[in-house]
Amino acid sequence: MEWEESFRKKLAEILSDEQFIFHAPMSEQTTFKIGGAADVLIFPSSTADIPAIFNLIDEFKIPCTILGNGSNVLVLDKGIRGAVIKFTDKFFGEIRAEGQKIIAGAGAKLKDVSNFAAEKNLSGIEFAVGIPGSIGGAVFMNAGAYGGEMKNIVSNVKAVSRNGEIKNFRADELNLGYRQSIFQTNGCAICEVELNLAEGNRDEIKNKMAEFTFKRESKQPLEFPSAGSTFKRPAGYFAGTLIDKTGLKGLKYGGAMVSEKHAGFVVNIGGATASDVLNLIDEVKRRVKEMHGVTLMPEVRILGE
Repeated sequence: MEWEESFRKKLAEILSDEQFIFHAPMSEQTTFKIGGAADVLIFPSSTADIPAIFNLIDEFKIPCTILGNGSNVLVLDKGIRGAVIKFTDKFFGEIRAEGQKIIAGAGAKLKDVSNFAAEKNLSGIEFAVGIPGSIGGAVFMNAGAYGGEMKNIVSNVKAVSRNGEIKNFRADELNLGYRQSIFQTNGCAICEVELNLAEGNRDEIKNKMAEFTFKRESKQPLEFPSAGSTFKRPAGYFAGTLIDKTGLKGLKYGGAMVSEKHAGFVVNIGGATASDVLNLIDEVKRRVKEMHGVTLMPEVRILGE
């Protein structure tokens, strides 16, 4: 890459050495543990970093991908060209409370935000305790579980547009629907999320979180790397039930397998490549369509080449 050396020098002027990695294996940055290398991986540590990073990316005319915790993505085997901006709890995970509101950096893990809320006797985000993502990623996908979703608790999102402008989005501007938000089309980087919660009883909140954690641990295949639920819920059905009824639990392609514990999950049982996962997804879609007439759509974001 002819741009690499000059890009590295300019990056070093705005970020510390530990905030970027060249030729970074994305298998180390995703919960699926799959994926080729990103040309350069960048970890911002403040909202102020983002306009400078975007300017540099535009100056060098390289592609840009924005990631949260890497929990709902499949990175393809040749990796990701250009820059990947990743929001992590190490660099962007501050959480604070202001009355009944919680403000969290985009990289804060949902589990940590849920626990922080419980300590402050604030209720409303218990459903998210077991979702293995960041708060920024949860807004991007409008994550939900056990009858709760981000749509019900997000009151404001601070983000940076591709031209470097810092913007605030109110709840009614977020376009939150089933696994969708405005950020999937507007190119902005989510930096900070404000949640509007309700006062509650700490013991009740913690009991509810413990119940959700137990349900998740008993029903989901947490012993293998995965990207969470593989398919979106088709109208009127549950993807996992359809796959199970088609007799596909345990179906393998290379190192990828339809979980024997929960058919809605494709898991990496060791050494799976992205092509293994894609081939398995295609086979599952084909057989479910054949037997039930329902077309399954992947929930997992597919990135790279």
